[in-house]
Amino acid sequence: MSFPLLTATAALPAIGAIATAAVPAARRTAAKWLALVVALATLVLAGIVFARFEPGGDRYQLTESHAWIKDFGVRYELGVDGIGMALLGLTALLIPFVILAGWHDADPHEETTSRWRPTQGFFALILMVEAMVILSFVATDVFLFYILFEAMLIPMYFLIGGFGDRAHAGTDENAAAQRSYAAVKFLLYNLAGGLIMLAAVIGLYVVAGSFSLSEIAEARADGSLEMATSTERWLFLGFFFAFAVKAPLWPLHTWLPNAMGEATTPVAVLITAVVDKVGTFAMLRFCLQLFPEASKWATPVVIVLALISIIYGALLAVGQRDIKRLIAYASISHFGFIVLGIFAMTSQGQSGATLYMVNHGLSTAALMLVAGFLITRRGSRLIADYGGVQKVAPVLAGTFLIGGLATLSLPGLAPFVSEFLVLVGAFSAYPVAGIIATVGIVLAALYVLVLYQRTMTGPVREGIGGMPDLKVRELAVALPLIALLIFLGVFPKPLTEVVNPAVQHTMHDVQKKDPQPEVEAAK
Repeated sequence: MSFPLLTATAALPAIGAIATAAVPAARRTAAKWLALVVALATLVLAGIVFARFEPGGDRYQLTESHAWIKDFGVRYELGVDGIGMALLGLTALLIPFVILAGWHDADPHEETTSRWRPTQGFFALILMVEAMVILSFVATDVFLFYILFEAMLIPMYFLIGGFGDRAHAGTDENAAAQRSYAAVKFLLYNLAGGLIMLAAVIGLYVVAGSFSLSEIAEARADGSLEMATSTERWLFLGFFFAFAVKAPLWPLHTWLPNAMGEATTPVAVLITAVVDKVGTFAMLRFCLQLFPEASKWATPVVIVLALISIIYGALLAVGQRDIKRLIAYASISHFGFIVLGIFAMTSQGQSGATLYMVNHGLSTAALMLVAGFLITRRGSRLIADYGGVQKVAPVLAGTFLIGGLATLSLPGLAPFVSEFLVLVGAFSAYPVAGIIATVGIVLAALYVLVLYQRTMTGPVREGIGGMPDLKVRELAVALPLIALLIFLGVFPKPLTEVVNPAVQHTMHDVQKKDPQPEVEAAK
């Protein structure tokens, strides 16, 4: 039997989470270093997976399949395709930066001899989320994916509700109540989506007699499995609703600004750059592959919802006074672009959507983490409390600017490539939708540049004069992310080579071909 590389990549952070949680209360620093070493080792394993993955090979590679619950036909079945490979790499890459950025976020406010280990728990929960997200990107058994889809809510609930933003906690007596509200809202929204998905998962098993993604796809391809039109549409809606909540897509988005605003900055990055990608990934892997006809049937409505997300999220970002909530609403707008690319049903749109998932993760992580460093120094999330930062902390201001420019998809930075492909795909299939989506680009430039102007330029405001610049640990977080944004902006080939073959498989699933441009014959 070959080495179970995918299982090892997910098992390592899970084991590391248990080991980190078991570190004695007084050894907080040891727990941090253990978590960081485990995250880096997971990144190495992800690199080995990437090296062994053959873009032109089988659709699912490094496969593993073992009986799990035989009476119900549930299997522990794994396999990675190009889309899952890209997102697995993103997850493994970001977690070390999340841990470094949150190095002091869970330290007790004062020395204590209590047996309570908040620091150990904080980093253990992050590693547990990483393990579940990685497994969800490689699970090819629908029931196994569902278990992971729901289970990751538990550590995220405790990360949001148990470890809040100290900048907020220091200025608001109701911080704990607001944090609890955000955590409960996150959990209830996602649980509601998950329960509806569970009904659809059971319905799929009743119809198909299997939870195996590959078996169901083969049965549909050879005609041995036929679904009634109404049945397929109801099952699609059950899956899509859960993924739209996780994504988040308007109007199921309202939990995100609360969760990102009240969580610590690294946890906010974990939410929007890692966990939420499971929703849009699942639209590609499960909705389009399992229910191709229903996906095409729902496309007009989904595209309208995506366009509303793009414009609505951007408009609310423009009007925000809170830095973290501004980035949250900007993310809602960006997820609208991702969903638009997926349901444009063109190869350019779906390749762009997959690249957007990766590049949005990098750009949002860069912007949010540097914003977190800024907020920690000033002790406030309000934009009005800043001004003139570039005069006293030029490196911080510079990294913040590059992260912001990446968020607005400036040419030369990674998100531009993905946003361009999404718009090309949308224009070729739905020209009106493409035109409306471009308004989101204009609004992105507005909210990013206004944010930078109000926080970084102008006279130095009271409380800013003594602000220190980025330290070594913080530079170790910001600079590699910025380097990646620049590298993938000028040379996206390493990602496109992996993603494009998987996108072609998805296009074949839905039996769609790219629209051919209309060229008038020369007279």
